[in-house]
Amino acid sequence: MDTYPLGPDNGPLLVRTTRTGLGARAGHDLTIEVTRWHGEAVVDPEDPARSSVSVEVDATSFAVREGTGGVKPLSDADRRDIVRNIGEKVLDTARHPVIAFRSSLVEGTAEAFRVEGDLTLAGVTRPVTIDALLADGRVRGSVTITQSRWGVKPYSALFGALRLSDEVGVWFDLALSPGA
Repeated sequence: MDTYPLGPDNGPLLVRTTRTGLGARAGHDLTIEVTRWHGEAVVDPEDPARSSVSVEVDATSFAVREGTGGVKPLSDADRRDIVRNIGEKVLDTARHPVIAFRSSLVEGTAEAFRVEGDLTLAGVTRPVTIDALLADGRVRGSVTITQSRWGVKPYSALFGALRLSDEVGVWFDLALSPGA
């Protein structure tokens, strides 16, 4: 078995949002990077079922990297407002500063696998399944999170005419380097 520490130095952990509603043209589809997080992957290439992964995210460490669409480009003030709204109105990071994932099952091959586990978001724990690929020392994968399953109300503005879709994508592309 090989153990790999995980964190921002390994590669990006990104959240992608889309917009919906009558006012969707005014808003932006966002790419948000998690800047402070850590975890560990234990990989058994002979028996993937013996592998595991755990990750903890500082829920106050989001940074807006890109905003596409919208009537006008995102300003630095817009980016700060988005991050503030995520913390105060969406995730309530004052009460729930950590987002955590713990695997319960890994299945598939050493190259293409699914990781089932529990995601704790805004103080609520629910199961999720992550699809991933391992090639050339990198693990790439994604999961779609339906915010309302965790009691999270997607952000809205303009009296609800502009709102974020309930589903957000989480994407990662990480280099694996064995731990000490």
